[in-house]
Amino acid sequence: MTDDPLSTAEIERYQRHILLPEIGGQGQQKLKAAAVLVIGAGGLGSPVIEYLAGAGVGTIGIVDDDRVSLSNLQRQVIHGTDKVGEKKTRSAAARVREINPHVAVNRHETRFNADSAPGLVFGYDLMIDGSDNIDTRYCAADAAERAGVPLVSGAVGRFDGSVTVLAPHLTGADGKPNPRYADLFPERPPEGMLPVCAETGVIGALTGVIGTLMAMEAIKLLTGTGEPLIGRLLLYDALAARFDTIRYRRK
Repeated sequence: MTDDPLSTAEIERYQRHILLPEIGGQGQQKLKAAAVLVIGAGGLGSPVIEYLAGAGVGTIGIVDDDRVSLSNLQRQVIHGTDKVGEKKTRSAAARVREINPHVAVNRHETRFNADSAPGLVFGYDLMIDGSDNIDTRYCAADAAERAGVPLVSGAVGRFDGSVTVLAPHLTGADGKPNPRYADLFPERPPEGMLPVCAETGVIGALTGVIGTLMAMEAIKLLTGTGEPLIGRLLLYDALAARFDTIRYRRK
């Protein structure tokens, strides 16, 4: 935990957190000391970044090599109409500054892959994967395990979404290693098999639901509060307004 105390302005800003016995001043200092890497400043990354900024996470790294397009704005609410054509990392960083000037932003205008991952992950306490393709998800899981940091992983499609937390570098309450992403999805689907939102569509508010759940899991992990979704896949069916949970274990 950082030795840098919360300022008077920060105490006032985070008062509702500090009032919670589960968070308190100590938990808020943990958030201030934390550095979180967010992969993707799109539909999932938007609420993740905004809520982590509001929560007072000290440093947020944003990985994205794309630019804002008009078709993004239906769900990628961190970007405004005036940001069309601008780098997503730059647009997202400007929004973070508006939300909370106490938060530092590291912009990584590159694609997250096996070559870039080692340099990107270094120095972060937690990773959040809001990418929209299966290769990046496997790569993020591998990179997080090698770095020994937890990974919050989310996905959406049409009217359905899911969230889980990966921490295979740690052991569970039973003394056994926690599961990997490959334990949840043992085989990668062939390229082109999984639909993408550009082809099938996605309801914009769904990314807000799943992204907010991802931010909540990150805050729990950083403060040591509650029970993270380790070994559990939370499924959300928006049309039925139903949540289900699937448990999975290390194989």
